[in-house]
Amino acid sequence: MRFFKAFKHALSMVMHSKLRSWLTILGIVIGVAAVIAIVSLGQTLQQTMNTQFDALGGDLLTLRAGASQAYGFGGGRPDGSGSTSSSATTKPIVIDKTDIQVLRGIPDILVINTQISGKADLYYVAKKGSGTVTGVDPATWYRISTTKMSDGRMLGPTDSNVIVIGGRIATSFFDTNLGVNQLITINDRLFRIVGILDDSSNSIYMPINTAYEILDDKTKDVYDTVIIKVRYEDQLDATIETITNKLSIKRHVFGKKADFTISSNKERQAQRAEMTSSLTTFLTAIAAVALLVGAVGIANSMFTSVLEKTKEIGIMKAIGARNTDILAMFLMNAGLIGFIGGGLGVIFGIFLSGFLPALMGDTAGMLTRFGSSGIGTSVNTILLTLGLSIILGMLSGAIPAYKASKLRPVDALRYE
Repeated sequence: MRFFKAFKHALSMVMHSKLRSWLTILGIVIGVAAVIAIVSLGQTLQQTMNTQFDALGGDLLTLRAGASQAYGFGGGRPDGSGSTSSSATTKPIVIDKTDIQVLRGIPDILVINTQISGKADLYYVAKKGSGTVTGVDPATWYRISTTKMSDGRMLGPTDSNVIVIGGRIATSFFDTNLGVNQLITINDRLFRIVGILDDSSNSIYMPINTAYEILDDKTKDVYDTVIIKVRYEDQLDATIETITNKLSIKRHVFGKKADFTISSNKERQAQRAEMTSSLTTFLTAIAAVALLVGAVGIANSMFTSVLEKTKEIGIMKAIGARNTDILAMFLMNAGLIGFIGGGLGVIFGIFLSGFLPALMGDTAGMLTRFGSSGIGTSVNTILLTLGLSIILGMLSGAIPAYKASKLRPVDALRYE
């Protein structure tokens, strides 16, 4: 029996057992679609993070109060306090102007921007909302910020009652869109908008001295975050070590007793990439279970086909078909089921991955940009998943195909 005839018989078996075949194919479709969607989501999340961190700049460091051992990634408590490995103390741990003076004496530091942040009530045309107010040093913020402006300008050194707002506040936060030179009330104080960021945030930036007056829980010359721009990016690690040593001497804390945290964008990128990779692997393993269930369905369908085709196998053997011909016919049947299921699964998986950002809503902030253009599914992922479904189908059908090939013609012809 030639290859073409074996393929023709295999295709006929699929076509003449429509209900059973399509139920079997459905299991493969679900498994492949789940794998494609999850892998694509993980790849896109990684690409988005890389893009965002590239935009943030690899020469930026973040200094916060609080030991990273106590509060994990990012260090410190949100309120700027923290704890050390030593005994508890009633004095809060903070970064203040004396620490900034130490930093200004380090030649490898190019720019220092001090920041405080907190929640505030926003009012515009009798509408109320809540946003994040960040006070920044207007003399240095424009040199560190990597966010582009969609309209207006950045804050200037002489600004006081002016703000720069995020894109979401400007376009969809209130019933009416906000523009440059319009007035908005923040905690009962009127501010003029001088710039709108090209992003989708609810952030509001204002001069830090004004923010101290707006945010009641903040203390003058005490900072939540200090953003540091190093002079030479290729000497980032050496600069971090210098900053750590200088601050440790000033604050009289060393080693594990350090009560401050310095993190870089590169470090954050590596940590988040590792977390994303682990999560994607875990979810892909779960999706692969559906694919294995589909493989069991193929094996079950093939055993049923062998029973139904027993007499027909006896006739083919009686007229000269060899064991290898029967084996090839049933393996091709299983491979066809895997191929059809894999192909349909790839199509549904691509559509599903495109809809995932919309289904996740605002919680998928990192996927917003990619969500508008669809999640990219790599060709390698498609080919690998399709090939896996075919191989899995043939492996699932191997035992039933082998049993069919070993049937004796006499026993097969007598089967009822």
